[in-house]
Amino acid sequence: MHRLIASLMALFLAAAVCLAADKKPVTDDSISDYVRLKLAMDPEVKGGALEATSKDGVVTLTGVVETQRQKERAAKLAKKVKGVKDVVNNITLKDRNAK
Repeated sequence: MHRLIASLMALFLAAAVCLAADKKPVTDDSISDYVRLKLAMDPEVKGGALEATSKDGVVTLTGVVETQRQKERAAKLAKKVKGVKDVVNNITLKDRNAK
């Protein structure tokens, strides 16, 4: 019985340590970096021409993409990043008539 209680206590302690480690504050710099990484790695967005900045957890996306779908996908990816509170999507669509 004591072994069971000791095992459960160890399990709860390990879970508490993991949860505490996961609670460390997320900085705006790390949010911006991770959003940029997600955009660059996404095959649909192909984020090389996109920029992401974060202020108080609000991410602002800028740059140019070919399609509305890419613009929407970029915002969706950014919203999934830990610490993001909101996304301002200032991405513009490439002017297809421009030469």
